[in-house]
Amino acid sequence: MANTHRSHPGISQELLAVLRCTACRGLVEEHSKGLACSHCGLVFPEVNGVVRFVSMEYYAGSFGFQWKLYARTQLDNEQSRRSEQAFRRRTGFGPEDLAGKLVLDVGCGMGRFAEVATRWGARVVGIDLSVAAEVAAANLASSSATVFQADVFQLPFADESFDYIYSIGVLHHTPDCQAAFKMLPPLLKPGGRIAVWLYSGYNHWYSMSDVYRKITRRMSPQLLHKFCYGVVPLYALHKLLRRIPLVGRPASGALAYLVPMAFNPDPKWRILDTFDWYSPWYQSKHTYEEVFRWFESCGLRDLSVIDQPVAVQGRKAFAQESRAEFEQPEVERCVE
Repeated sequence: MANTHRSHPGISQELLAVLRCTACRGLVEEHSKGLACSHCGLVFPEVNGVVRFVSMEYYAGSFGFQWKLYARTQLDNEQSRRSEQAFRRRTGFGPEDLAGKLVLDVGCGMGRFAEVATRWGARVVGIDLSVAAEVAAANLASSSATVFQADVFQLPFADESFDYIYSIGVLHHTPDCQAAFKMLPPLLKPGGRIAVWLYSGYNHWYSMSDVYRKITRRMSPQLLHKFCYGVVPLYALHKLLRRIPLVGRPASGALAYLVPMAFNPDPKWRILDTFDWYSPWYQSKHTYEEVFRWFESCGLRDLSVIDQPVAVQGRKAFAQESRAEFEQPEVERCVE
C-alpha cells in the first residue's frame, strides 16, 4: 500500500488496490475509457478528468451549479485561512493527524477542505455526487488528491481502506442522513478516525427558511441565485438598523428571523452561503444525542464533541479491543 506509482492518470497503485465495482464489488482495473470491473466488466468512464461511478447528479444538481460558479471563492490563499480554520473547528483534525495518511473526503464540493488536508501532507480521495467533482479535480490537480464522482450510498471502496474520513456539511443533504453516515465507518481501518459536521437541530433562527425552502428548492438554480443577490442590500440594511438606539437591534433580529440569510462580511461568500442554504433538495438538522447514537451503533469509540455544532469525531476499534469487550462477563459490560 505504500507504493504511490501512478499507473493511471491521477490514480495511484495504492488507490487502485482499494477501488471496487459499485455493482458487484469486484476489483477495478485500468481501461481505455477510464476504469472497469475485472469481474463483471462494468466500465466507469473518465470524463473531463474525473472517473464517474454514477451516471447523473440525481438530487445534487444545485451543488454542481454552485461550485462551477464559485470554483475558487472558498479556497485558502496567503491572505485568508478561513477554510483551514473551519476544517479544524468541524473535524478536530490537525496536520499532526493527517500527514502521510490516506483520507476520504465525503462530499468534497470544489475541494476547499481537501486542499487543506493535502497541504497538511495527506493523500486525499474526494468524492462528490455532483459535477462539482470536476471543479475539485481542477483545483487539486497539483496536489496529492484524487477526485471521483460517486454516490455515498454506493461508494467504490473496499472495507478498511482509509486512515481518516471526514464529511463536512454534506450528509444532511442526502435523503437519509443516518443511512449515509453508516456507509462510512466500514471503510475505516482499525484505529482510524471519522469526523462529521451537520446542521444543528438546536437552533431555530432558520424556521422561516424551512417554509421558503418548499419553494426555493424547486426553483432553477439560475433563478434562485439571482434572488440571493438580495442579501447584499439586506446586509447594508441590517448594519443601518443596528446603529439605531434601543429599537435598532431588535428590528434587525426580527428581520433576520423573517428573512434568514448568511451574514459573512464578504459579499461573494454571503451570496454563496445563502444560495447553499436555500437550494438543496434535502436538508436535515440533527442533535448531538442523535449523532452519538449513530456513532455508537457503528461500534465507534472515544467519541468527542468538536468546536462547531453539530460536529462529532470517533475512532474505529481495533479487533483486540472488540474481542476483549465481548469476552467480558455480561454484568461488567452492562455496568460500563
